[in-house]
Amino acid sequence: MPIFSTPFAQLDLLRYPEQQNSPLQAFDAADEYLLKHLSGCGLQSATRCLILNDNFGALAASLTAHMQVHSSGDSFLAHQALRNNLDNNQLASDNLNIIRSDQPFNGPYDCVLIRIPKTLALLEEQLIRLKSHMHADTLIVAAGMVKHLPRSAGDLLERYIGPVQASLAEKKARLLFVTPSEKPQTRSPYPSAYSLENPKLTLRNHAGIFCREALDIGTRFFLPHIPSDLGHAQVADLGCGNGVLGIVCALKNPHAQLHMVDESYMAVQSAQENWHNALGERPASIYAGDGLACEPAQSLDIVLCNPPFHQQQVVGDFLARRMFQQSHRALKAGGQLWIVGNRHLGYHITLKRMFRDVEQIAANAKFVIFKATK
Repeated sequence: MPIFSTPFAQLDLLRYPEQQNSPLQAFDAADEYLLKHLSGCGLQSATRCLILNDNFGALAASLTAHMQVHSSGDSFLAHQALRNNLDNNQLASDNLNIIRSDQPFNGPYDCVLIRIPKTLALLEEQLIRLKSHMHADTLIVAAGMVKHLPRSAGDLLERYIGPVQASLAEKKARLLFVTPSEKPQTRSPYPSAYSLENPKLTLRNHAGIFCREALDIGTRFFLPHIPSDLGHAQVADLGCGNGVLGIVCALKNPHAQLHMVDESYMAVQSAQENWHNALGERPASIYAGDGLACEPAQSLDIVLCNPPFHQQQVVGDFLARRMFQQSHRALKAGGQLWIVGNRHLGYHITLKRMFRDVEQIAANAKFVIFKATK
């Protein structure tokens, strides 16, 4: 595994979740470029630095021995990667504060480093919150690989913070230097909301969530097929997003016990609010985590899942396969995993290697629903 070598540290970094024999690294040229620039900025041990969207902890792990670091983002898995990489490199976390995206910043900050996220609504929300946590001399630098750095990201930085100057590209990475200017505090447009007719629900969606403005078409296809007559079943909504699968299942099954988990803090925040609006004080376990890793083995009767096919900018079925493995471990004998996926992904092949029986429940031109029985 290549060493992440910068003016601040020499680190052995791993992605999380780990994937055997993967060529993917836990850092990229944008991380290197950003730290190279920062090394010439004369920052001191008393510097208060906010890092936004540090994918696997490369930035925070490099800087935590040199200044006061606050790392904020919307990914539980990214924060777990940071913790793991600190441990792997025998680094103390005394100067590190991890802030979930549903928690406030704790400024003012002398330095703000931003990795441009895939979801620009998340960036917009972060910039709106950042406005009251910086001062006139705050050093603000954003970074990204050129192919993942849309012009609209620079427009957001300019709208909410101040003028933007782009660097030359280096190893296909680019930096954006942002100069704070006097701008009025803006009210966030998030969360947004949309309504469903059947069942009649209004769903709130915080900035980091997938498909904020309307129900995604895969989930829409899945909803009429969610099982009913489950009695007192233990049901998990795995990768719950705004919670719609779990909420609809709960409405169909008034005695079922729901467990809803997502790696996005803003998804969990949305799901908690939507559950309360739809089901009041009915108990449910809704939390941010690494899939079903925290659920006891052989404890669940049903798992519902619309699996993702990307982690940050990387497309693939690794996370989906990991979700299937976690589901198999957590399900009781005879328990069922219900999934919806794009037809071309061929999930039935993977499921048949893990489960005793795989049945196609429904299909259309784009999606297919499977029930896999342990």
